[in-house]
Amino acid sequence: MFQWIEEAREGSRGAQESLVRHFTGMALAVAYDKLQDPHLAEDAVQEAFTEAFANLHKLQDPRRFPGWFKVIVERQCYRDLRRKHFQMVPIHEVELPSEEQRSLESVVEKREMISKLHATIADLPSSMRIAVQLYYFQGYSLREISQYLDVSLPALKKRLFDARRKLKNTLHVADFVSVFTDLYEGGRRMLHIVNGDSVGDKLKQGNIQGDILVWRELYSFGPVFKRMDEPDHRRTRAQYLEQTLGIPQKEYIETCESQEGKLQDFRKYDEIVLWFEHDLFDQTMLAYLLHWFKEQSLGNTKLSLLCIGAYPGIELFRGLGQLSTEQLETLSGTWHEIGEEELMLGSRLWESYTSDLPEKHQHMLEMDSSALPFARDAFAAHLARLPSVNNGLGIIEQTTLEAVAGGTDKPHELFRKVGDQLHTLGMGDLEYWYYLAKMTQGSDPLLLIDGTEPFPDFKLSVPQFQDRVLQVTNRGRDILDGKVDYACTGMIDKWVGGLHVQGETPSWRWNPERKFVERTDNRTDCR
Repeated sequence: MFQWIEEAREGSRGAQESLVRHFTGMALAVAYDKLQDPHLAEDAVQEAFTEAFANLHKLQDPRRFPGWFKVIVERQCYRDLRRKHFQMVPIHEVELPSEEQRSLESVVEKREMISKLHATIADLPSSMRIAVQLYYFQGYSLREISQYLDVSLPALKKRLFDARRKLKNTLHVADFVSVFTDLYEGGRRMLHIVNGDSVGDKLKQGNIQGDILVWRELYSFGPVFKRMDEPDHRRTRAQYLEQTLGIPQKEYIETCESQEGKLQDFRKYDEIVLWFEHDLFDQTMLAYLLHWFKEQSLGNTKLSLLCIGAYPGIELFRGLGQLSTEQLETLSGTWHEIGEEELMLGSRLWESYTSDLPEKHQHMLEMDSSALPFARDAFAAHLARLPSVNNGLGIIEQTTLEAVAGGTDKPHELFRKVGDQLHTLGMGDLEYWYYLAKMTQGSDPLLLIDGTEPFPDFKLSVPQFQDRVLQVTNRGRDILDGKVDYACTGMIDKWVGGLHVQGETPSWRWNPERKFVERTDNRTDCR
């Protein structure tokens, strides 16, 4: 947020838009509390943002922006109150959900229930009323509200506790009690789907409202299929992951069934937010989930997406796992609703990525992917893993050999260097150890590694492994120099999405210069 403020001071329209998205909900809650009219509240907030951006140079400490902006909103509301006489419009009239496929009776019942709820909340003291609106209806975290209202966290928690107690004493009818229960669980029923346990744990710690589902898959490695839930496909993938990464088949299958079971219950949520980032690891997960949701009838469930490739103050952004709990909280509410265009594109990307036809993979770089702006670079990195037309090496093997030849000869240092250089892949350590191990195997390997400690896998931690030393073999140098084709070693056997690449004569190669998949017509000369 602080970076947005600094950039907005310099006139950055993008930074101003980020601040508008983040603070609009807060500002509307305060403005409506003063004006009691949603349209006038929207006008006041727009005027307040204009005034704030015009005077942002006067704000000496960016950390005081939330409270400073709240004062501007309140001042604008007082101006409107002095010069306008207006007719009140109940907030429940603009908050009613869509009436599609609803009976007249259910609409009337819902209207009465919401009217009663908001009338009850309107009777709360102003300090409690604003806290309830911001926390339960707008979805801001306690920390954000504390900064915006300029009250301590303990005081804010006391306000919400007292508000809940007053509401409990007022909402006696069973239906209203259920409405209160929804509020108590975090306003709208939300499900956040995230890309790793680290992100999931931080969201739980950081007052993000709703349930968390960590999507534990590695679609960027091993065989993948259009229908991942088919038993034969799942068994094939489970066997491969156990053989290569040491992930037990039983554990993998149970994890898949558990997370897919939770996904099947998506209709119990009002909103599902997908938290992903720019790299191939995440973009394949995002494509799969968009493909899956495209096949469902969403009903009244709203799909939203938060997908980023950078964060203010972080020079090399590798992923959401780098962010602290507080930094993740600043992203709350900055997601946008997923539309038909994103669902269609995600589904097309997944179908191409899982195809066994190379031309389908090439098509991913040719389709209009602007609806998912990180997709093209991620899937270009995916195709760069195919054997190169120059020497048969994929981008991972090529970058590894270059790094070792340049003096980076310890495994963990090598993983960090290659990972930073190929960060668009989002490659994890287990995946990289597999590639590295393959390069040390065979009768004429690319790399030599000293010692006898095994490579780490899913179950095995090897502390001494970090001290092993790598060096490029003569064969490895010849391949780097383009004198020998790596395919001639007979060691190519890997999955690149839905493509199983193996043998001495792979018929499709990646051209790094043209960024294009080319047919080789089996002309590799291994004499």
